[in-house]
Amino acid sequence: MDLKQNADFGLMTRSLTNWQGRKEWFFNREHTDTYEQWYEGRYKRAEVWQKKVMAQLLGKDQRVKELLEFGCGTTRFTRWWHEIGIDATGGDLSPFMLGQAAHLFKGDLVNADSHYMPFKDDTFDAVAFITTFEYYRDPVKVIREAARVGKHGIAFGMMNRNSPKVLRRRVQQLFGKNPFYVTATFYTPALLIEKITEALNGREYSLEWTCTGLPEWFPVQQWSVPVGDFFGLYVKFNDAR
Repeated sequence: MDLKQNADFGLMTRSLTNWQGRKEWFFNREHTDTYEQWYEGRYKRAEVWQKKVMAQLLGKDQRVKELLEFGCGTTRFTRWWHEIGIDATGGDLSPFMLGQAAHLFKGDLVNADSHYMPFKDDTFDAVAFITTFEYYRDPVKVIREAARVGKHGIAFGMMNRNSPKVLRRRVQQLFGKNPFYVTATFYTPALLIEKITEALNGREYSLEWTCTGLPEWFPVQQWSVPVGDFFGLYVKFNDAR
């Protein structure tokens, strides 16, 4: 694997501010340098449940020992995969995110576009996307790339369209208060499955998903109803080469 580890990713593309023809918050150091702090505040509880549902989904496929997480950012989840016994590699397009990641993560990192993953077929047991798939302009192509590189499965951790927070975020955008979701496409489990079905035509696989991100006062914090701030979905290949 051609990896760039523990390097100054910030020197690579200092003038880079756009991706896919759009300005993106993850090319703005004002945001990337403080990204880790978000999870240590009010989002901490949400992160606990997000990790819980992802661990449940991946834990059911005992073939997954080594994973590539694309859109790894500062490696918030990439570090955690190791904690649950999965050897993880992080990939991200943003050199600014990777610049932060290099200080926090001792594993391998790669600076690349998820539409063109720089790995041979079946390099990893699985590929994961955690709150990053929402930013891809060609999601079908990305899924096909993930299916090429990940031998046994693809894991998605997604911001759910069926959530009051989506409306709040869009209203904030109208007033110029929230730059983080301007280019994001929010999916429901059903909408994501439509993209998966299109991308994986001819493959044999099974799907499982679950939602979380429900109010703290709500009697359950995870369910199989497509409502909640976050959902996890795992594609398990049954025809692994």
